[in-house]
Amino acid sequence: MKKIFIFFFFIINFVSTKSFAIEAEAGKWSFSKEENYCFILSLPLKEEGNYDPANRGDTYVMVYKINKNPDPVVQINAGYKYKNDSEIIMVIDNTSFKLFSEGDDSAWSEKEDKKIVYAMKMGQNMTIKGTSSRGNPTKDTYTLLGFTSAFKKLNDC
Repeated sequence: MKKIFIFFFFIINFVSTKSFAIEAEAGKWSFSKEENYCFILSLPLKEEGNYDPANRGDTYVMVYKINKNPDPVVQINAGYKYKNDSEIIMVIDNTSFKLFSEGDDSAWSEKEDKKIVYAMKMGQNMTIKGTSSRGNPTKDTYTLLGFTSAFKKLNDC
């Protein structure tokens, strides 16, 4: 329920996530501080899959905190609607995490955000594997270089 509320909070307050992805660069972690929330964001270094790029929206990983809540939330934006009941797997170096989606373009972990953030700080590479509502598998690759520095800013927010 908490994650659903947070998702709707972001939809209501951010009208479009497109502006975030445009401000970020592939291979870099960007930090932003707003009045009631802070976030870090990165674009993938590589997007793979058998799909028409014109049909795929913005793809990014975001970690955010709301209203000085000490707990970070990890959110994946795939740029497409995930297939219902499909597996979404995040792999950080050799550690895998299963994520969930509610049939939209975002994915979260159920209760493992702290473990994921720890792995992101210790890791070098991250991949997100998912399947679109059309049945197309994708694999997005991110660098974690610079994540720890960006996360320190988020943690101080």
